Amino acid sequence: MASQPPMTNTPQVSDTPQVSDQPVASGQPGGPFPAPAAPGCGPQRLSRRLFVLGAPLALAACVTNPPPAPASRAAMMYGPVDGEPHPVDGVDISEVDPVYLRQEVSAPAGYAPGTIVVDVGDRFLYLIGKDGRAIRYGVGVGKQGYSFKGWATIKRKEKWPHWTPTANMVRLQPARYGPYAAGLPGGEENPLGPRALYLYDGDRDTLFRIHGTIEPWSIGQQVSSGCIRLLNQDIIDLYERVPLGTRVFVKG
Repeated sequence: MASQPPMTNTPQVSDTPQVSDQPVASGQPGGPFPAPAAPGCGPQRLSRRLFVLGAPLALAACVTNPPPAPASRAAMMYGPVDGEPHPVDGVDISEVDPVYLRQEVSAPAGYAPGTIVVDVGDRFLYLIGKDGRAIRYGVGVGKQGYSFKGWATIKRKEKWPHWTPTANMVRLQPARYGPYAAGLPGGEENPLGPRALYLYDGDRDTLFRIHGTIEPWSIGQQVSSGCIRLLNQDIIDLYERVPLGTRVFVKG
């Protein structure tokens, strides 16, 4: 992806915040984050009332084996996603460092709520919320020399986006990207995954994207051709939270 010089008036960012002991942000009413417009990524937990109502039936059954342990919050967040035109498989979270799983943390200082901040060095993307909080997502980033840095604006959002490698990508890695020079339609084999956010500098496309991935093991790594990749469940969550016009700051 073509790199662009940072835009002016760049605010200062504090050191990477420490993870709080709060649960993963869920967009609850009155909370610091807008709730996603679509259902969450993964099955919902049983309510306490439903569990209590169902307990007599469970106790009355003749059970010879203990019930399975409840799924962890992370396992539920990263389970298969229903209702999509193409499969979105669950993530084997044993392949991902837990620090890169979606969680609520203290927000980097100096940014307005609703801003996205991408910390390329630490491999994190922050969606700034209210009251000094942020949702933090782990990301995979571009190789040295490929990444865009500075301010940009989301002016296009796509579900199951079409992907075309840039001319520079084809030139530098013809064996890998040459077969796809004409483009690849959206689908489970598309490297952009189920969602993409397109970054613009004014009316100019930076060719820089925030998107999903078909390589979940790459989260936390510096492996892509410049764009920012998230786990598919995370890009679906982020896509539903941010509108067109969202400002994005990418720091090295």
